[in-house]
Amino acid sequence: MTPKRPSDSATEMVQVVLPNDANPLGFILGGTVMHLIDIAGAIACHRHTRTLLVTAAVDGLQFLNPIKVGDLIILKARVTAAFSTSLEVEVEVFSEETLTGTRRLTSLAYLTFVAIDGKGGRVPVPPLLLETPEERRKAEEAKVRRAERLKAKAAR
Repeated sequence: MTPKRPSDSATEMVQVVLPNDANPLGFILGGTVMHLIDIAGAIACHRHTRTLLVTAAVDGLQFLNPIKVGDLIILKARVTAAFSTSLEVEVEVFSEETLTGTRRLTSLAYLTFVAIDGKGGRVPVPPLLLETPEERRKAEEAKVRRAERLKAKAAR
């Protein structure tokens, strides 16, 4: 399989936060953010694998700052590691105030997706071509998260 760069699958989604996305305090619901994270992550992984995928795990989801109604929510996803039939994607979530353009990081998550065929069997994924020190660092961090996840699974 031909290796692919993280930039080949980089994905950015933007939408305005509307009242039906919010809690009574006027901030976006955490579940809505999680839903959008899953979609952005899946798109990046689809671009890398060009296969069907299922979400296998979410690691390290953090809600750092709220996003209010009227703000833009911006999700940036990129593949950080590819294993034999699974891959990890990092999704950063930002808010942007529509009138000032002020942007801040609001969430960060790492998701694992598994590539499957039409019958649900696992299929191989293309390797990830790591060209920069940052890409190599993120891939090494992904290996650590994967090892911890597999260790926890084995303990169950």
